[in-house]
Amino acid sequence: MNLGKAIQTSRQRRGLSQGELAKLAGFSVSYLSMLENSKRDPTVSTVEKIAGALNVPVEILFFLAAEKGELSGLNKELAGQLALAALELLDETRPE
Repeated sequence: MNLGKAIQTSRQRRGLSQGELAKLAGFSVSYLSMLENSKRDPTVSTVEKIAGALNVPVEILFFLAAEKGELSGLNKELAGQLALAALELLDETRPE
């Protein structure tokens, strides 16, 4: 599971800089950078704050964080459809 990459992908799809997301989530830019580069493992409450700042369900971040093989119990077609839906959700304009 790579939560750092999922956070970074979600942030970028939302069109936010690290500074903007850090401010929205209540973290320093350096801490967010460490999370995105997998130099720190976030707590569940940290993931909840980031998901809230991104305006996406926590489950989306965990789904996007899944690495090859971690979703092996899912039908490949279904996993692909879920991934596409998750990315489309992130492309929607974030409400202010």
